[in-house]
Amino acid sequence: MLGSFNEKGSVMTNRIDYANASPEGYRAFGGVYVTVQKSGLPKELVDLVYLRVSQINGCAFCIDMHSRDLLKSGLTVDKLVLVPVFSARERAALAWAETVTRVAETGVPDADYTAAAAEFDDKELADLTYAIGLMNAFNRFGISFRSTPAAVAKA
Repeated sequence: MLGSFNEKGSVMTNRIDYANASPEGYRAFGGVYVTVQKSGLPKELVDLVYLRVSQINGCAFCIDMHSRDLLKSGLTVDKLVLVPVFSARERAALAWAETVTRVAETGVPDADYTAAAAEFDDKELADLTYAIGLMNAFNRFGISFRSTPAAVAKA
């Protein structure tokens, strides 16, 4: 179930505007976002990870936002939907995003870490994991407070 819809699939309205309700908390998460943007990881890679984490968590608001952002930045539809066209580094980032996002199920096995560490140096892997953690947090805000996706808001 995507995060902005009820059990019957109907659009739900926002519960609260969490950024306005707690601006200090929002700014703190914004600081992590800025750190990730300045980390040196390619923006497209980070955005692909944000999208994958949001897909795993079922956050409709974030799936909509990150899909649109990737397409606006010039990512082809083929690359957006066809995993085989991803580079080895992108596939490693997406696999790492999946195992870290599903930490309660996976326990993040050594084999998953080894595969990610083969593609990313220590700083890159730490920054990538900050990005994954940040998006998991934002997904929880979006789902909990029923953030309305842009596609739904236009309808």
